[in-house]
Order: sequence, then C-alpha cells, then structure tokens
Amino acid sequence: MITIQNTSKKYGTVKAVDDVSIQVHEGELFGLLGPDGAGKTTLLRMVNSLILPDAGNIQLWGLDPVADYRQVRQIIGYMPGKFSLYTDLTIEENLNFFATVFGTTIAENYHLIKDIYQQIEPFKHRPAGKLSGGMKQKLALSCALIHKPKLLVLDEPTTGVDAVSRQEFWEMLQALKTKGITIIVSTPYMDEARLCDRVALMQDGQIHACDTPANVVAGFGKTILGVKMTNVYKGLTDLRVWKHTDNVYPCGEYLHFIATDSHVDVASVTQYLVSLGHQNIDIVNVNPDIEDCFIELTRTH
Repeated sequence: MITIQNTSKKYGTVKAVDDVSIQVHEGELFGLLGPDGAGKTTLLRMVNSLILPDAGNIQLWGLDPVADYRQVRQIIGYMPGKFSLYTDLTIEENLNFFATVFGTTIAENYHLIKDIYQQIEPFKHRPAGKLSGGMKQKLALSCALIHKPKLLVLDEPTTGVDAVSRQEFWEMLQALKTKGITIIVSTPYMDEARLCDRVALMQDGQIHACDTPANVVAGFGKTILGVKMTNVYKGLTDLRVWKHTDNVYPCGEYLHFIATDSHVDVASVTQYLVSLGHQNIDIVNVNPDIEDCFIELTRTH
C-alpha cells in the first residue's frame, strides 16, 4: 500500500501541494485528476523521491522516499510528462540502456513489455527523436517497465497524443494491472477518470474528493439541465446574471445549468430565455459526470 499523509510542498509563497492525504491500494489503477497547475506533478515527484516534501510523510510498502530513496527507485517505474529519453539513441538502444541501469536485460523481462514493445519493435533501429507521439509513449512505457517495478507512476502520459493513441494507452494500463502492478496516473482529461479504480480530484494543491468514479458522481446531488439555443454565447451571459442560477458553464454543444433551488424547472428556464428573445431553445435533463463534479467541488471549496 502507498500512504501519503499530510504532505505539503511550497515553492516560495505558492503551495504546490497543500496538506494532502490519500492512500493507494496494491494492484490499483489510481487516477490523479486536475488541471495544469493543480499540483499533480509535484505530488508524484515526491512519491518517487525526486523532490523532498516540506511536511508530511509518504510510505511505499514501508519505504520512505526520503530515507530509503535507493530502494524506492528500484521498485518504481516513472514516466514523466515530458518525453525524456535519449532522442539520438534508437528505440532498442534506449531500452537496452534502461535495462542495464537496473541490472537486468530486455530478454529477462520481455514478457512484461511484449504487448507494448511489439508494436514499435519493427522500428527498433529508428532514433527516438524521430518517433510519432504515440510511439514515443509506448517506448517510454517500455523503458519504465523493463526492470519489473511494483509501482508505475505516469505523469500526464496521454497529453498531446491523438485520441486513438490515448485509447490504446489505457488499454495497455488495464492489461498491466492484471499483472499485479500498482499504477498511479495523473491526467487533466476528465473522461479518463472512468477508466480508473479510484480517483482523486486535485485543484490548487488540495484533494477535493477521493473515491471510485461512480461514487464521486453519485455524490453530486444536484439537477443539471442541458440548455441549447441559437446564440449560445448570449444564452450563457444571460443565464449567468439570472437570480435563479447557481452555476452555468459550456459543455459541448449544450450549456450545463444548475439552479439555486428545485423549483426552477425546464418551463421557468424556457420562459426566462424566451423573454430575452432567445430562439430554438432546447432543454434536456443531463446526468452528471466527473467533469461536472470537479467543477462543483472546486467551486465550493
């Protein structure tokens, strides 16, 4: 089990991580969700011993990333947000290098990376700097896995890659989880939350919720109306100043509207918009998702 207790980190006057406490269970695929600047990268770097916390305690199967950093680095596979492999080395040379650093070989742990590496193995003599985004992603993951880590830490691994590569990557993570590897992955993409066993919603260095995706959504507790009209921007502006509006924000082709009380229904919203000259008004009931929950939690904390 991974335990993070009352952990904080400041850069000058900025609290990058502010008194965070979470637990990650062994064999779990744990998602750390939040926008840029939320503190995700700083938290992950403290977990894998790259930076020191100002306060708090982190334990990885009884190991302290500060006092036991040598042992911790042996059991962690880390994939940073920015591609950090040697761009002038080939795919095969990069993989060989990381295997050697950890005192192993590609052959010894090939079974662990086989499903991933086979997709880029035909290009093993190509320099890493000349790979596509999706291929760089697969190479970086292979290098992070080659020493058979207990914990895989992935910092925004799907940022900047196409939708197909994102889907493939999450399928690879699901397969790795079945091999007993504990995975912590950070992402700014709220739609990826449903692919995790549990998620922590992070903003301004704090955790605002930590539970299964289903439980986070179940705790939303408010009615959302999807509102669409000819002039969506004017509709957004008009709804924001309405006295019965608790919150309203764009979400795809609809505006997500939350009223101040349950007495505000489809008819009253329609009447208000018609009175302001809006046309082609379409209002539907919307089931909340993780993004709605995140917006609500960060707004009310």
